[in-house]
Amino acid sequence: MSSADKLMTPDYAMAMAPFFADGVVGSWVNGAIMPGTGDDVQLIDPATGKAFMTFKDAGGDVVDAAMKAAVAGQRAWWAMTAAERGRILWKIGAQVRDHLEQLALLECVSAGKPIRDTRVEVLKVAEMFEYYAGWADKLHGDVIPVPTSHLNYTRPEPYGVVTQITPWNAPIFTAGWQLAPALCAGNAAVLKPSEMTPLTSVALGVLSKKAGLPDGVISVLAGLGHTTGVAATTHDATRKVVFVGSPKTGSVIAAQAAQNIVPCVLELGGKSANIVFEDADLKRAVTGAQAAIFSGAGQSCVAGSRLLVQRSVLDQFQEMLVTGANHIPVGDPLDAATQVGPINNDAQYQTVNRLIAAGRAEGAEILAGGVRPDGGACADGYFLRPTVLGNVRNDMSIARDEIFGPVVSVIPFDDEVEAIAIANDSKFGLAGAVWTGAVDRAHRVAANVRAGTFWINSYKTINVMSPFGGFGHSGYGRSSGKEGLMEYMQPKSVWTETAANPPVAFGYAPE
Repeated sequence: MSSADKLMTPDYAMAMAPFFADGVVGSWVNGAIMPGTGDDVQLIDPATGKAFMTFKDAGGDVVDAAMKAAVAGQRAWWAMTAAERGRILWKIGAQVRDHLEQLALLECVSAGKPIRDTRVEVLKVAEMFEYYAGWADKLHGDVIPVPTSHLNYTRPEPYGVVTQITPWNAPIFTAGWQLAPALCAGNAAVLKPSEMTPLTSVALGVLSKKAGLPDGVISVLAGLGHTTGVAATTHDATRKVVFVGSPKTGSVIAAQAAQNIVPCVLELGGKSANIVFEDADLKRAVTGAQAAIFSGAGQSCVAGSRLLVQRSVLDQFQEMLVTGANHIPVGDPLDAATQVGPINNDAQYQTVNRLIAAGRAEGAEILAGGVRPDGGACADGYFLRPTVLGNVRNDMSIARDEIFGPVVSVIPFDDEVEAIAIANDSKFGLAGAVWTGAVDRAHRVAANVRAGTFWINSYKTINVMSPFGGFGHSGYGRSSGKEGLMEYMQPKSVWTETAANPPVAFGYAPE
């Protein structure tokens, strides 16, 4: 099915209708769709490589309007009781659940993610708003027993307007991941999703209004990074910046924010080590390794792209892994049987293929994949079969650089000490895992691998209740959990004199 054919289907029309009634895609500003005024931006269907929609880059004027609305909206939002804010957050979650199929279909077509995955991710977004709805009336400060006659207490307060930049690999998931805690803490959020995948993020803005959120509390900017994104992150109204994306862009954004003395949370890339010991349940470990790298076509910051296998079981494990990779269904994201869809965009597709070629030039061996699937639904678009690279050393570029595609590098090790050393020999520190039957070893490895998230005998399970973030070039700050919520608040210390006749510490007291 071509991109044009998809647009003509009743299901797609049903998916667009609640959010873009007149078919015009623009930014969500002050409770309405606002068309951009800049250059044309084409949305490309990753499954066909063809454009299916065009919108105008938002530009500076739209950003100014969004920031003005956000300042006013945040004041109204913070003036509500915490319980009122919590009820509205819960209603946003309910709206997301009510529009599950529409949101999942929009995400599937624009991001190229299999429909089986987008349905799950939409439900997780509902969970995010529901979780933080429960936190809204439980945020309070402390009374501190200071050694004076003062009553000293703290108040957790919002920053005001936070600007959030989210990527193309999981648009609605990362939008909910950032919006829900920001709103729970009392902020207004100006969200700039990737220009390649803005539809579902704008849809969240529309649903927030249906749930009763005051206008301006959520703004969503449909625009380019170097124009709209820069205008938002450097705007005088921005009090904090949250960025999810590549380390290269994250460093630029952090530098821009620092010019205005604005703090950041950076959720960046990874080159995570998935460690398999000889005493592991190898069947479970091999299916876990497939999920770790091939789900989402490998376009996940926590992907287990370095597969460390103990040398004594290397041949056996590689054979199982290759067999599995060759049988994973790759195809049309709209097909419920598809497990791996296309890579999101041509630039990333070319990057993945270039890095595979570089790996081969360094001596790596392609054991599976490395090519486009044969014909059918994969004849066009950005498809790549799940790829297994053997004969890899940790000093090769394919073991150092984030590939962000369905490509795993298998690296042998001899013992626990070497496995930990290889895992930590990376500039990244986002995630990792160990597969072993030894409880003591499992916890030693978990304690000694530098990573913000670590799994034992599993991989890639995350939940809004648990903090998420990285070490090193994987960024700083945390998203999700209580720790993520605290990133959106700052403490104020209040002192009240309670003594009837407080001592005069300085100055002249007239009679």
